[in-house]
Amino acid sequence: MSRPPQPWYLPRSPQQPVPGNPYAPDGYTAPGPPPRRRRFGKGPVTATVVALLLLAAGGGVYALNDGGQDRPAVPVAEKTPHPSGTSTGPRTPVSPTREPKRIPTTEEINAGRAPGDATAWIVNDRTDLPGRHIPFYDLWTVGDTVVQAVHKKVTAYRLSDGAEVWNVPLPAPVCETPVNPTPDGKVVLVYQSSQAQSGNRCNQLRMIDLRTGKADWHKELVETGSGDDTIIVNSAMSGDTFAIVQSMRAAVYRVIDGTKLYDIPKEDPGKCYPDNVAGGPRLLVSSMCAINVDRSKTYSQLREIDPRTGKVLWRFRTRPGWQIGKMLSVDPVVFTTLHNEERTDNWRVVALGPGGKLRTTIDARPKGFTYCADTGESDNNIQNCKGTAVDKGAVYLGGTDRVGGYDLGTGEFVWGVKSQDSTLHPLRADGGAFALVYEAATWNRPGGIIRLGPGGVGTKKRVLQHPESARAPESGMLAGGLAYVNGRIIITPSGVSGRDAPPAPRMLSFAPEAETPETPGAP
Repeated sequence: MSRPPQPWYLPRSPQQPVPGNPYAPDGYTAPGPPPRRRRFGKGPVTATVVALLLLAAGGGVYALNDGGQDRPAVPVAEKTPHPSGTSTGPRTPVSPTREPKRIPTTEEINAGRAPGDATAWIVNDRTDLPGRHIPFYDLWTVGDTVVQAVHKKVTAYRLSDGAEVWNVPLPAPVCETPVNPTPDGKVVLVYQSSQAQSGNRCNQLRMIDLRTGKADWHKELVETGSGDDTIIVNSAMSGDTFAIVQSMRAAVYRVIDGTKLYDIPKEDPGKCYPDNVAGGPRLLVSSMCAINVDRSKTYSQLREIDPRTGKVLWRFRTRPGWQIGKMLSVDPVVFTTLHNEERTDNWRVVALGPGGKLRTTIDARPKGFTYCADTGESDNNIQNCKGTAVDKGAVYLGGTDRVGGYDLGTGEFVWGVKSQDSTLHPLRADGGAFALVYEAATWNRPGGIIRLGPGGVGTKKRVLQHPESARAPESGMLAGGLAYVNGRIIITPSGVSGRDAPPAPRMLSFAPEAETPETPGAP
């Protein structure tokens, strides 16, 4: 039985430029819309916003199987598949891009705040960088700091005001970071074997204590042949262990001293090879199996491993012709799968229950959701999938023009809101299938955080309004990296150009204005 459509979601009135603000629209506009397959958050579109129809669950169109046995199809949100990325309406051209004259200071942004706007800080790191694209790596929030690795430096900034607390220089550029530090704030990152642009290996391990900024042990990964080369590596941390995959070999190390604990074994020798790892509350290892010229026979296997002992706790495999894509959550276990030939045009969200048993399979394409919110397979780290958030009962998907939630138990599409005014990035669940959503800044208005849930736009609540004076640098970051902690959002670009122009900030953060404490003895 179909549900009635939600009411129209009307955007707020455009804010007026702050008087004397050099970062108002005449000083900067964001890039015009690129082709549909693009990085998450690019390209403002027309300011028309509509609500998605909420549909009852229909018959399943695809199910995974466990242990190679056929299983019945699991209900998904809709029967009829549609191509991903289907256009939902015309898009209005925007003004040509104009470069910002300079980066505003924290003081200038806060001076331009309207009543009720969030307070902000901005980081303008002037470290000289090579004249090429420099990627930004994972954001780690530890204690009262946020830490990030960029090029040959790891830097911690104070959450309250953005002041630099410490930095650790490295001898060569960073090439891989795990998503999660240990519970006590330690991380093992990987940097290159040299500063050369080519011929490098990603094979130098360095442990850093993120609470103190102290660099500890160093280790070099060993190569014996093509099966364990370190051209590209993938890493994860779980408990007090660090796991890393190099080519078709994986191993686990103790974080405190770098001692190797064990190799993660290949299974069914010659058939299943480790290809990625995910960490946090669990250590999960994905493997590519039955590698064949005929890709319809190749499949993926997922294992949960006891991080300290290497014991396999359970196994799950996709059906032939499909592989594991990105890990959206390790607790509960929720990930994407991809068709081996059609790739991101044919994908699903899969949730597992206790013991790695299939819980549900969700096809989000009929609602227009794209793989990892239009970022595709651009990031090697299995845990980096933009525009997604998961809690115990729901998965929230965002994207260039929409956000919505699916029930993990039934696969049902619970609610959704479509916007052609902004990209919408779910940050985290907020109770009862509600979610906090970052509404990214565009060329003509600042961003903010809203709360949405069952009932769609009718439940919309503004949680945080970002100031107009931060609009230009915020929209230019394109929500490349996001972290949300204790009501504060931290935003970074996905990378910067090492060229001097246009100027680009490294980090931007917003939080509610702290209440002024009452003066003792005041009436």
